Amino acid sequence: MSKNKRCKRKSANRRKTRRSKTAANKNCLLEVWEWLLPAGIFAKFTCHGNTKWKPMHLVILAFCWTWSDARCLTDAFVEASEGCRTLFGCSALSTYQGFMGAMVKWSSTLVRSLTSVVRQRMQEIGGRFWRIGEWVPIAFDGSRSTAPRTKSNEAAYCAANYGKGKTAKYRKKKTKGMRRRKNEKNKAQPQAPQAWITLMWHMGLRLPWAWRLGPSNSSERDHVMEMLADEEFPEHTLFCGDAGFIGYPLWARILKRGHDFLVRAGANVYLQVEAIDGRVIKEGHDQIVLCWPADAQRAGLPPLRLRLIHARIKKTKVWLLTSVLDRKKLTLKQAVRFYEMRWGIELEFRGLKQTLNRAELRSRNDKRLWTELDWSILGMAVAELFALKEQLSPRTAKSKKDPPSQRSLAETMRALRWCLRNLNEDSEKNRGLADRLREAIIDDYKRPSSKRARYRPPNPDKKALGDPKLRMLSPEEKNELRSIDADLAA
Repeated sequence: MSKNKRCKRKSANRRKTRRSKTAANKNCLLEVWEWLLPAGIFAKFTCHGNTKWKPMHLVILAFCWTWSDARCLTDAFVEASEGCRTLFGCSALSTYQGFMGAMVKWSSTLVRSLTSVVRQRMQEIGGRFWRIGEWVPIAFDGSRSTAPRTKSNEAAYCAANYGKGKTAKYRKKKTKGMRRRKNEKNKAQPQAPQAWITLMWHMGLRLPWAWRLGPSNSSERDHVMEMLADEEFPEHTLFCGDAGFIGYPLWARILKRGHDFLVRAGANVYLQVEAIDGRVIKEGHDQIVLCWPADAQRAGLPPLRLRLIHARIKKTKVWLLTSVLDRKKLTLKQAVRFYEMRWGIELEFRGLKQTLNRAELRSRNDKRLWTELDWSILGMAVAELFALKEQLSPRTAKSKKDPPSQRSLAETMRALRWCLRNLNEDSEKNRGLADRLREAIIDDYKRPSSKRARYRPPNPDKKALGDPKLRMLSPEEKNELRSIDADLAA
């Protein structure tokens, strides 16, 4: 064989190797999409006959748009559209206005279908992290994101009676002289529009389960009650919340669905006991109490028998209230562990706001802003699910004690963005997407100093949580309770 022929063959082999490695990177992303989105998921999805885009291509375009780190939404759409053309040879929609029009119209239908699929994949790969003991632990909490100050957003997301509450009037009265001197010429701007997010979050897998959005004055308890009525939950679900998720209506709704709860109790909780033996509940002990407010008594509703636990979490003494009365099903140690795990939902909000840059939303139209936030949460859940799938694989999970708690959202987003930007480039010297997702974990080095801010001004409006209020049942209440118990026994 001549020298020229050997050189041509070597160069052809090199080109073939480069193409195969590039295709392997591209195919890896397509395989992940095929794993997430099963065949026939959009079989019942019907749209106008003139529609040219396919639901699958629109969904993947929306995820790529959500994952982009571009500052402008239009720039993010351009990046996402180029990535979809590389993956499929075409983009679902070629203009940003057309894309947002389709998303606003079909977002609720698509998000509902995709959320149920994400939950199925969570259960498939969850393994020992799907249940902790006999419980599927789900936390709930709320947060806000700021929206642009447009007329549309102000009408949709601003509180109508902002500044008229007791706390606001107290602040104005306290700083009246200073306000008159400093703000007479430069008056303060009206309230900035904010979108409220109430999130349900799987504590074992550390993934979003469900969420509701609303204006800045939304009630997170109402959002949770709405999700309890509309969403599906596994058997033996244990809901965990902080001291804001209290009240007979919420707790009764959870028990009516056949689930249990664990929340923190403070001075805003009023409970009754059938008998007091003169001793205070000591730390590390519990007591059976009743939640039976006057409104429930007038309506003829039965009391809720609950278990009040006095525990210590690090340096703080806390009161935990749970509907699990059996100490063997939920021990003191397990209750403390679940409440500590609940803190992870705060980190999930931090990832949404800082890593995905959704602390300040960018849509200037209220319907588009709703769509932007909806798909941002879903895109974050899918990205974390992709990383968890690789990290829970047999060869990876053996080397890690707790992969969900070690997962890094920032590293996961870097891996996905790198893949989308390098679909057609030679990746011979780089790791593939699967390897990068497998290595998307938090750092393990020990910091020499605390990350806590040095300057933490005191907040005069933040008061100590206090202890729950307990009182004895009155003789009339005892008689009514005995009759209710007799009717239930019969």
